[in-house]
Amino acid sequence: MEGIQNIINSKSRTFLTFCFSFLLGIILASLLELKIDFVFLYLALFVFISFLVIYWKNKKVRFILVCILLFVFGVGRYLISFPLHATETHLGASVQEIEGYISAEPDVRLDGVRYIVETSLGASDVGKIYFKSGLYPRYDYGDKLKLKCKLEKPEPTDDFRYDMYLARYGVFNICQRPKVEKVGEGEGSKILAGIFSLKQVVANRINKLWHEPNASFMAGLLYGYRGGLGELNELFSRTGVTHIVAISGYNITIIASILIAVCVGLYIPRKKAFWIITAGIILFVLFAGASASVVRAGIMGIIVLLAKQVGRSSQVGNVLVLTAVVMALQNPLVLMWDAGFQLSFISTCGLVYLTPLIQNWFKKAPEVLGIRESLISTFAAIIATLPLILFQFGRLSIVAPIVNVLILWIIPAIMMLGFVAVVLSFVIFPLGEVVAWIAWVGLQYITKVVEFFASLKWAAVDLMIPWWGMVLLYILLIYFILRNENKNFKLKRGL
Repeated sequence: MEGIQNIINSKSRTFLTFCFSFLLGIILASLLELKIDFVFLYLALFVFISFLVIYWKNKKVRFILVCILLFVFGVGRYLISFPLHATETHLGASVQEIEGYISAEPDVRLDGVRYIVETSLGASDVGKIYFKSGLYPRYDYGDKLKLKCKLEKPEPTDDFRYDMYLARYGVFNICQRPKVEKVGEGEGSKILAGIFSLKQVVANRINKLWHEPNASFMAGLLYGYRGGLGELNELFSRTGVTHIVAISGYNITIIASILIAVCVGLYIPRKKAFWIITAGIILFVLFAGASASVVRAGIMGIIVLLAKQVGRSSQVGNVLVLTAVVMALQNPLVLMWDAGFQLSFISTCGLVYLTPLIQNWFKKAPEVLGIRESLISTFAAIIATLPLILFQFGRLSIVAPIVNVLILWIIPAIMMLGFVAVVLSFVIFPLGEVVAWIAWVGLQYITKVVEFFASLKWAAVDLMIPWWGMVLLYILLIYFILRNENKNFKLKRGL
């Protein structure tokens, strides 16, 4: 039996090494922002594949060559995420007329709407274009537009890589102060168009059931909308609870953990609870628009559920790394330039690896309403993401643990009440209003808690750490995890 386990562990280490080789290629290419000719890439692949064929029977050399090949593939995947043909001929030119359709869900905010337009065949070398417009007239996903504007290249600022932020969406040109004319509709995916139409219907109903900013707050809880929160956004950031209105792994995994505790409290078997909550996450992802960030959050949430179901972090760790590889294959820029992906991935790691190690700290915490589970999940996610947050955002919320504990227990109930209120409002509107009022009480509770703690002068401090400080903190955290896992393993073996 021990021999079989050693074989499994050996294959697991080999698998992880191959995955990390591919990811390392993308990460180094991103850090160096490589721009090399594909001829050299093809030459490197030819050379290493030739050596692999020659030395195939030598296990050590074969292993090393496969790692190198995967590293080169990672570099290549990064390179092909950028347009092959330069668009310099379009940039800085006089006003141009470009046609295309809105290829992503419009980003509606208080100061206007952000659109991404996929250009039509005649301007295919321009690619996707990003532009801002007023709140009205409003355009929808799939609308075909004619734009008159000057194309510009997005430039980084002192503290924000605006160019890479847009590159994640395949956008390398921005359209400044465009004249917009709608010339058609019905382009793009019919499925996405249907989902976005449903979301708009729900959004209109939410606005009828709640006043602002509670309407935007409820929309944020149900499907991640943050456009109308106003000053609440800053209060959430100051108290470290922004995740409750952003569809992220940090959000879904914590809620999923609480729901597991609720299912256990209702004596629902763990296996059935796993499938119930997994189905709920999938339905939630579809309703929220199934964007890349939402799908990622759903995957991360299901991974945490899998960790609790399987009970073996080593197996779940492999799934987690494989998930990162799949996401990097789909869009390699998320590894270095998507803070949401980084927070989702690292918070999920914290929930998988830190939760078993810190649960003894909360033995005396009550289990009522899943409070103990909420405490453990909250602290695991906060500890895991803290170095990244300090590096990316430079803000340390002192009150975040307390505020999270005070509000997270009620979020699933508010989301359920909000969902029921919306559904009932389509059947019997006054009945939906009654349920909406009950949900409003919960929204007010969260708002008052956040406002109180955000008003404290010491609620948050600005603390920016350099990249090497973040790396050092994560090295210490990994050491803590490995040392305690090894200690627990020895205790189980009776050593």
